[in-house]
Amino acid sequence: MARRALTTTVAAFATTAALLLTACGGGDDSASDDIKGAGTGKDAPSASPSAASGRPDVSLPNDLEVEFDVAKPSDTRHAAALESAQNYILALDHGITTQNPDDPAYRFYSLGSATKYAKSQIQAWVDDDWTATGSDRYYRGRTDDVGTSKGVLVTMCRDQSKFYGKNVKTKKIRYTKESLNDFQQFRLLMKSPQGSQKVWKVLQIEVQGRVEDCRR
Repeated sequence: MARRALTTTVAAFATTAALLLTACGGGDDSASDDIKGAGTGKDAPSASPSAASGRPDVSLPNDLEVEFDVAKPSDTRHAAALESAQNYILALDHGITTQNPDDPAYRFYSLGSATKYAKSQIQAWVDDDWTATGSDRYYRGRTDDVGTSKGVLVTMCRDQSKFYGKNVKTKKIRYTKESLNDFQQFRLLMKSPQGSQKVWKVLQIEVQGRVEDCRR
């Protein structure tokens, strides 16, 4: 299963971020880096950090582990933004393992182009008869305020060297050798809760591939 690098530049993302956070959503579609992986979604689900009442299910099958080795920020706004960013990533994997491109989980945690990105990623897996298995790791996280807006930019490294695709029909796992392609950097532009809304949402996502600095 191919892993594709996102070509959006950091400068372009930062400019779009400033504009988007003064508006209510929208923006350009981010090209997608691969979040492809495995697990049929039929096994017993693992524990989910977003199992809070009123939140969508983002639990995963036992053969897929998503690990966030990211310290919780002391700032309550940043901590809430980080939690939703992590749940959005879990929701992507949940949609893949349940084979549902219209999964309500990613829709709950996203707006605008981030919603389109998640749908397109999950749809690609479903169309190719793949699901995800193995281990997906995120680390070296940081949170930053974006300009004078109330938005927060969440940045994390990703190691997908043990994140594999599994064919939903044959159950065959496609193992790959570790390479620089496995190390990525995620940037998630988070929009603060509006009105009665109490959850931060991903407004835009950028995934940069082949990031040497993320290699452990």
